[in-house]
Amino acid sequence: MDIQFLGTGAGQPSKARNVSSLALKLLDEINEVWLFDCGEGTQNRILETTIRPRKVSKIFITHLHGDHIFGLPGFLSSRAFQANEEQTDLDIYGPQGIKSFVLTSLRVSGSRLPYRIHFHEFDQDSLGKILETDKFTVYAEELDHTIFCVGYRVMQKDLEGTLDAEKLKAAGVPFGPLFGKIKNSQDIVLEDGTEIKAADYISAPRPGKIITILGDTRKSNASVRLAVNADVLVHESTYGKGDEKIARNHGHSTNMQAAQVAAEAGAKRLLLNHISARFLSKDISQLKKDAASIFENVHVVKDLEEVEL
Repeated sequence: MDIQFLGTGAGQPSKARNVSSLALKLLDEINEVWLFDCGEGTQNRILETTIRPRKVSKIFITHLHGDHIFGLPGFLSSRAFQANEEQTDLDIYGPQGIKSFVLTSLRVSGSRLPYRIHFHEFDQDSLGKILETDKFTVYAEELDHTIFCVGYRVMQKDLEGTLDAEKLKAAGVPFGPLFGKIKNSQDIVLEDGTEIKAADYISAPRPGKIITILGDTRKSNASVRLAVNADVLVHESTYGKGDEKIARNHGHSTNMQAAQVAAEAGAKRLLLNHISARFLSKDISQLKKDAASIFENVHVVKDLEEVEL
């Protein structure tokens, strides 16, 4: 499981940063990629990665500002062109209006897709748990931006305990079908009468990962709730230290406010993105240094960077 950042800029693209999009790569877990936001040029960034568009099974949109959605029509159309791969349906989750935007864009451009799009729209009254599978649960909560905007909390369900093969061998269990029975929590009896309790050879379940991905937002209680005990918090950092007033006026956060959210939530790691073009390469280290005075484990991400979880 890892996150690859396809666009880390705020508002408009720059030479160094494209606009908002990131991919949560769940290839080992469920052989899928989940996309969060899809700003203009997202498909171009994907061409520079190993991501196969057909593996993108779900797209989660935080809000309907253009720098977060203008790449959708192009990506959806190009996804249809992998003729040598099986056509697979796609789910789009987002605020009310995302379905109209997508379908209108496809209709006026004469675009026809050989796969189905399943839309899951929500408003302020229909948030909470928006998706549950056998391995993941996704929650959405409203943030504090200039338009309706949400943050997502992706929770991996607890992982099964692992089998202690060496301990089983030492107990005289021959490798083969008996290992499978014990892995399935079945007690067994060996030919010599020795009883083997499966629970003694399987470790306790491991807690799954928690990934919090926020849209544009002022510092809010919702941001903290979504990030409680998160293994990684992806938080916008449109502005820097001392920019609190302008950040509030424009519905955004500073690096310091993002660090405060991470600290209050007890997150393990903070990744800053949605960086204003006003910050040049030489300024990035200062953004990190300032934020680290509040929350130590912080990193300012860049386009195409991949972060293992």
